Amino acid sequence: MNEELSARLRTAAEAHQPDRARILARLERGMSGAPDRHRESSGARPWPRVALASLAAAGILAGGGFAVAAIVQSPPARPDNSGTPAAPSAPSAPWTPPTTPPAPTTGGPSSPDRSSSTSPSPEVSGGTGSARPDSAHVQDGPLWSAGSLDAKSNTYWAQSDITLKTTQPLTALTVELRVTQTGAVQSTGNWRTLPADDFTVTVQPEGGAVVYRWILKPGRTVPAGQHVFAGQYNHAAGRREAKHDGYRVDATGPRGALSVWGGFTPAR
Repeated sequence: MNEELSARLRTAAEAHQPDRARILARLERGMSGAPDRHRESSGARPWPRVALASLAAAGILAGGGFAVAAIVQSPPARPDNSGTPAAPSAPSAPWTPPTTPPAPTTGGPSSPDRSSSTSPSPEVSGGTGSARPDSAHVQDGPLWSAGSLDAKSNTYWAQSDITLKTTQPLTALTVELRVTQTGAVQSTGNWRTLPADDFTVTVQPEGGAVVYRWILKPGRTVPAGQHVFAGQYNHAAGRREAKHDGYRVDATGPRGALSVWGGFTPAR
């Protein structure tokens, strides 16, 4: 039974208004036609017969209403699948992670691995009096250097700058600055462009000079690039004569030990 037929039956059931009088009259006529040996004379029908007719009419009306309601409300029958039921699908296999690791992504050079760095050897770490102002060796393979008095130096104070350039990372580095004691030379500070925590710094008098040393800590790395180390100090009044001052740099790179040294050009 489709939805259209159900809708029509529902509409007809709602619109139906039973005529109880006509139903009772038909029942009474039917019952009066049956043979009855004790038919009574004319007059009002006995009470039992009227009551029985009323009950029968009510039963017919109720039965008809329930039948219509059952027809309207009953859902459409499902199609009969007489064919063979389909076999249940097999469960999907559980997911397992790939066994092959992903290929590494390509990119720029990674930051230096400080854990693989080596500590400086005694030959590379520099020593007392190793700065040589009387000669110059400013380049060794990937390492280049220069010394100069800073332009901010004045009559009572000066700053000596050591500039390093390296095209390869360094796993060991010692920078030594020697400022000859020409009178009233006293350190007022020092700095470097590399991280301060990467170096051990000492300043002390040695052999007629004030010596500054920056020693790279074991496990640290100096990246390729340009770096500056500077020593600051007071001195006797007058123009600072730096011709007796000098520096030395000892390092370790991919090709092994590297060393450069030289003097300082006057401030301009």
